[in-house]
Amino acid sequence: MDNSSATRVFFLIWFFAATFSFCKVNSNISCNKKEKQALLNLKRGLTDPWNALSSWSDQEDCCKWAGVHCDNKTARVTKLQLGNLNLNGEISPSLLELEHLNYLDLSISNFNCTRIPSFLSSMGSMRHLNLASAGFCGLIPHQLGNISDLRYLNLGYNLGLYVHSLHWMSSLSSMKFLDMSSVNLSSALDWLQIMSRLSSLSELYLQNCHLDSLNPSLGFLNFTSLLVLDLSVNLFIHEIPSWFSNISSTLLELDLSSNVLKGEIPCGVSNFQNLEHLVLGLNYLTGKIPESFGQLKHLTVLDLELNYFSGPIPHPLGIYLICGSTVDEVFFTKLSKLKYLDLSRTPLFFNVNSNWVPPFQLIYAHMSSCKIGPSFPAWLQTQRSLKVLLMSMSGILDKAPSWFWNWTSNVDFVNLSANNIEGDVPNLLVNSTVLDLSSNHLKGQLPRLSANVRVLNVANNLFSGPISTFLCQKTNRKNKLQVLDASNNLLSGEFSHCWRYWQSLIHLNLGSNRLSGRIPNSMGSLVALKALRLPNNSIYGDIPSSLQKCSNLGLLDIGENNLSMTIPLWIGEMKSLTILRLRSSGFRGHIPLQTCQLSSLRILDLANNSLSGPIPKCLNFINSMAMPHIENYETMEYFEDAGTYFESLMLVPKGRELRYEENLIFVSIIDLSSNNLSGSIPNEISVLFQLHFLNLSRNHLTGKIPEKIGTMKELESIDLSRNHLSGEIPPSMSNLTFLSYLDLSYNNFSGRIPLSTQLQSFDALRYTGNPELCGAPLRKNCTKEQKSDGDTPLGNAEDESETSWFYIGLGVGFALGFWGVCGALFFKRTWRHAYFRFVYDMKDQAYVTTVLKVNWICKKFKKLTFW
Repeated sequence: MDNSSATRVFFLIWFFAATFSFCKVNSNISCNKKEKQALLNLKRGLTDPWNALSSWSDQEDCCKWAGVHCDNKTARVTKLQLGNLNLNGEISPSLLELEHLNYLDLSISNFNCTRIPSFLSSMGSMRHLNLASAGFCGLIPHQLGNISDLRYLNLGYNLGLYVHSLHWMSSLSSMKFLDMSSVNLSSALDWLQIMSRLSSLSELYLQNCHLDSLNPSLGFLNFTSLLVLDLSVNLFIHEIPSWFSNISSTLLELDLSSNVLKGEIPCGVSNFQNLEHLVLGLNYLTGKIPESFGQLKHLTVLDLELNYFSGPIPHPLGIYLICGSTVDEVFFTKLSKLKYLDLSRTPLFFNVNSNWVPPFQLIYAHMSSCKIGPSFPAWLQTQRSLKVLLMSMSGILDKAPSWFWNWTSNVDFVNLSANNIEGDVPNLLVNSTVLDLSSNHLKGQLPRLSANVRVLNVANNLFSGPISTFLCQKTNRKNKLQVLDASNNLLSGEFSHCWRYWQSLIHLNLGSNRLSGRIPNSMGSLVALKALRLPNNSIYGDIPSSLQKCSNLGLLDIGENNLSMTIPLWIGEMKSLTILRLRSSGFRGHIPLQTCQLSSLRILDLANNSLSGPIPKCLNFINSMAMPHIENYETMEYFEDAGTYFESLMLVPKGRELRYEENLIFVSIIDLSSNNLSGSIPNEISVLFQLHFLNLSRNHLTGKIPEKIGTMKELESIDLSRNHLSGEIPPSMSNLTFLSYLDLSYNNFSGRIPLSTQLQSFDALRYTGNPELCGAPLRKNCTKEQKSDGDTPLGNAEDESETSWFYIGLGVGFALGFWGVCGALFFKRTWRHAYFRFVYDMKDQAYVTTVLKVNWICKKFKKLTFW
């Protein structure tokens, strides 16, 4: 073997030995101690309601922790995937110790309207930053522009975020993905020019950003690499600019829906030869649909709904104009490639034969509020690729066929709510992600659930059987259910202790059934719960203190039960509580002062109980009733890709019971009516400037109406009837311009009813039962003695007029006299000299006289002293 061959062999041996040695050493590498400590500090500052960070332990390698990813060679932390964990609390600056972190996901959290930490801008290695739906508020820190290599930035759906300017974005030249949906960009007037300079940008989402102009005057604008552009739900009140024709030759998706765009669609839209999705619905567009649309060969989604188009639908699109209000089999003859069908919210009648076999295989069918019934649509059985079926309020009046239940197991989203579907639901295993069968006539026991199910809504049906059978069934123990609404059924029995199997629940509604017994302590294991509704059952006992563990609870409704206990003091610890409804449940004792600690409270309904004592004076500490707020949508709504679940609530805002659903987030009410409350209405209540409805009727309240009640400008309803209130109606009440309901009857009010457009518009019955009250709309006229602040008493108008003129004349006379003398002295020098000479002479005379008098008095005093 020559020297060169020996050298090669030696080198190969050395190479494999070194590689083996490196791999062996590398396999023993564990995470950096400094980074481990930084992550533990991060955990300490966070609240982890789902215990998702339980693996973050000092005894374990941090590279093996949930959500933590390390580099394979160096074991340095490069990625933190903490999205969708509902984290809250404080983000620790210890993150800065993670020098190699390039990916941070904190999306779908609840940081309680805090600001985005500005120290994130110092993380120079960051490439991917996802803070979507994380509950941030305030000004977006402009320092984020320092992360020059950032490629992915998602700040969408943080409803309290805003900017003054977007100039800091100019340095983000590597940006590929940008989502700022629901961020207020109204102050960024040059947003379009700035974002068009981001040459690498391929996806831009600016939905609901308060934008009002697409700058139609711009002659040319080019997004070089743009694939997706979403500008929906903004305030564009002009035509689609001509520069759109050249915006990007690579564009795949364009969404300009839900604006106020007008005029015709530019023909240049046909330049987007790769366009797959075009959504222009919910605008004011007019004219014909361009024939050039037929050239868009890749177009799979075209949404032009709710505009003002005229003329025929272009033939190349493969469909034609619908004449009349009926859609039959002929309409679909040539649509063999149809995948998405949306006929929702139209007056169309879907009239097909019962044995019709469609030529298409749908993926998505949205036919809600479209006339489908009365027969159950048998053609659905032929659809083997369907993933979304939305057919609520479609007039089906029929029994669900036996094939339907097994067929749904392959459909991800099923909504057949608000029909009249009948029949027994078999003991099936539900597999759909969302199953909404609410408001029908279905009966049987609640179904079994697979781990795929996220939403089960069977409210307003005839389901029966013990609730414990459903909760404790072995097949349900691996569920991942987040929404369960089985309200208004015939479910019975006591609650079980199987709640530990349902820890994914966010919304739970079992109201209006036949449930009995106590609320079990095990309900405290539902740590992710945001809405708990158990009204109108036969529940007794107390509210278990274990519910304190449900720190995210925003809605608590256990009204119409038989609790007969005092309101627990720990209720003040439920800092996320937005709605507290304990109506008609036999509560007694005082309203605890701790209620005032619920700074997020918007609805306080304690009506029709046996509560006594005074109304707490500290109600002014409930900040959300005093100041403009960010609505807690998560408490009242649940979003899924194919629909939304809304919490609903029965309230009595204007003397009658009303159901609030989608508009619940806008309601603010205090209802303490029909109790045994005493004392006066605290003056502090006047600072609740965001309160809409106030009902303190049917108590034993005394004293006066707070003088400053007129500062509560948002009030729409006031009911103070059937108390022992006295004094005059404050004049400030005439400032309540939104007031549409008022009842002050059966008290001891006196004096004149203040004059205003609002107060005289109510029926006299709203003031009856107050013998000393007078003035319109009552028939009793006021006498001279009956005065009301802010009104001129009868018979005194002439006297006050004379007095006013007296003071006016006095003021004018003084002014004329003053300037008549002083003006003459100012402009006439000889007069001025004479005047001052006269003053000096008077001064000298007064001085001499005073000295002589003093001397005379002193002499007299000496004589008296001598004697």
